[in-house]
Amino acid sequence: MTARRPHHRTSLALGWEAARANLAPALLIQAAMLALLIGYYWSPAVARILSEVAEYKLRHGLAFVVLAAVAAGALVPEIFLVLFFQRGRPKRRNLRNLLFTVPIWAIDGSLVDLLYRGEAAWLGNVVTYPVVLAKICLDQFGYNPFFAAPFGVLTYQWKNSGFSLESLGRGFTWEHYRDKIVPTLLATWAVWIPLMAIIYSLPLALQFPLFGLALTFWVLLLTYMTNSFAAKHIRKYRASEVVSPAMAGPIR
Repeated sequence: MTARRPHHRTSLALGWEAARANLAPALLIQAAMLALLIGYYWSPAVARILSEVAEYKLRHGLAFVVLAAVAAGALVPEIFLVLFFQRGRPKRRNLRNLLFTVPIWAIDGSLVDLLYRGEAAWLGNVVTYPVVLAKICLDQFGYNPFFAAPFGVLTYQWKNSGFSLESLGRGFTWEHYRDKIVPTLLATWAVWIPLMAIIYSLPLALQFPLFGLALTFWVLLLTYMTNSFAAKHIRKYRASEVVSPAMAGPIR
């Protein structure tokens, strides 16, 4: 029993470390979404704009859901990556990334919209404390740990391993869940529980559009932080290679 505790502590530590690292962007997104929520209930202009978005979503149904999810989770981050980290030069890997991320986010978006509609049918399309709390619990402590987080981590890990069947098989073990999913859940809960409280405080037709907006900002911030972090470490590594040899010339 004692041999397992270090792994448990490591998973929790990784999760809280990720949550702390994402605190500033999370608070920024939560503040922006809270401003939209307040605007919807207190500003006729904001309410009118958001109502038009809701009507557009109702008119186009699944097409809106798929396109919004693909744009938020796949297209916008990849364009951001090309513009800011590849000096505006597309590469083959960008196309390969899109061939993977477009269907993944189309599926994910469709399931999230189905979840929202299912919760509204079951618990009611009303904004009350008990209903909002129940929807948050179903979303974050049911759908998320049993499907969303494992699906997201497993699919991206499978891609990063070169679509290895061995890697895919490891994804269905308790060790993988403990070491990969638990940290992901802790980081996700810190960001998305407050966001879901805001989203579920809006009418059903607005829940997915606001989810898509929050997702866009969140993925952009994660893309920026991840690539900035990677570039920083690459620069440090290259600098150490140049500086460490005694006969090295000046760095240009």
